[in-house]
Amino acid sequence: MKIAVLSTRSGWHTDELQRAILERGHEPLLLPYESLVARLGTHASDAPRLGPGAPDLFACDAVIARIIPNGSLEQIIYRVDALHWLEDAGVLVVNPARAIERTVDKFYTSALLERAGLPTPQTVVCERVEDAAAAFRAMRDVIVKPLFGSMGLGMVRVSDEETAWRVFRALEAIRGVYYLQRAIPHEGKDIRAFVIGDRVVAAIERRSPGWRTNISRGGEATAIALSAALGEMALRAARAVGAAYAGVDLLPGQDGTVYVLEVNGIPGWRGLQEATSVNVARALIDHVASTHRAHVATRGAG
Repeated sequence: MKIAVLSTRSGWHTDELQRAILERGHEPLLLPYESLVARLGTHASDAPRLGPGAPDLFACDAVIARIIPNGSLEQIIYRVDALHWLEDAGVLVVNPARAIERTVDKFYTSALLERAGLPTPQTVVCERVEDAAAAFRAMRDVIVKPLFGSMGLGMVRVSDEETAWRVFRALEAIRGVYYLQRAIPHEGKDIRAFVIGDRVVAAIERRSPGWRTNISRGGEATAIALSAALGEMALRAARAVGAAYAGVDLLPGQDGTVYVLEVNGIPGWRGLQEATSVNVARALIDHVASTHRAHVATRGAG
């Protein structure tokens, strides 16, 4: 198989993926999104192409969208459109473009999780500062999150009127969307379950003295074995957004409820791998290969 990895630059994750691709006897191709050139012709002999010069992603068996780099709205739409275009042509894209669109948007993810019957914290999303203020007064202790963001960046806990006023006015100034989620009392720990296909390949408990447990924000990770119930909850969350692989964040609340906080469709796994010794890249490439074989067999049978 020829497997392309789309990213913004080389690094630990792309190195792990390329190593796993080679170990499994496949051919790797690493490309930055910024290098993509779409070529379309007006004649039947001009086959559509996507790639910088010689590399053509339409000739690949699978494409792994490692990350969608920051950029202008036009740049991001073009990059996701390219993934859709590849899928429409029959190229296996992991994660699918639709899953990426869903999981980068916290509002859409929360809505899909609730529709799937999974417990999520009380959430209010709005555009007017007066609606955000009313939601805060009703919940009293909230986490204000950017609609698009990861690794705990940009999140603020608000539990008093003065802080709420400052945060809401700052968002108003940049014409932001207010995403408020009730703060769930917990014991300074949560769970990250890493889903690939129909199984949880590894899970960690993240601990922190504060309310943010992200490893990137100073949290500590310990390998754990998930119960069958929590494993099924993580799988349901990944299925709800259509992700082939995902990092699912579960928060055990002091009220006994386990909440699904987030589903990351472009998850990092360095901290998880260091804590569990599970080779995530190898498991992901094995899943990509088996999915591709099933896809080819289905097309052949048709």
